[in-house]
Amino acid sequence: MTLRIERRFRAPAAAVFAAWTSADVLRRWWPAGPGWDTPVAEVDLRVGGQLRLVMRNPDGDEFGGEGRYVEISAPDRLVFTWQWDSPEIGEGAQLVEVTFAQNPDSTTTVVLVNHGLTEAEEQSHREGWLLSFDNLDEVLAADGAGPGAATVRRDRR
Repeated sequence: MTLRIERRFRAPAAAVFAAWTSADVLRRWWPAGPGWDTPVAEVDLRVGGQLRLVMRNPDGDEFGGEGRYVEISAPDRLVFTWQWDSPEIGEGAQLVEVTFAQNPDSTTTVVLVNHGLTEAEEQSHREGWLLSFDNLDEVLAADGAGPGAATVRRDRR
């Protein structure tokens, strides 16, 4: 199953792309819930380089995973594999494609396509991505941009 999320951010594509590729900025927006944090964010930004992220909920439970960068085309496109550490979160290998389209009004439309999900994973991943995108919106706003507007579409293949 494939999940597709589209969201517009009030920031230029270069700034949004940088938020996806900086360990320090990822720590600020990756957590998927209120009170969560990201104690581990490692980025080796090169094709074949590793991405490792661990989220921690308010109870101290950690949810980590890692992948490898498949494509890096700054500031337009980022593709990486993903595998969760625990099968309770996700069992199979995933592929995440993210495109960043600069709009004439200096906003950026981000389209995320998350491949390789089961039906149950699709729902939980959609909720997680939307919460993380809310955080990203706040991080970009703190850097001088305003809130974004989100639309979500699910593609089932």
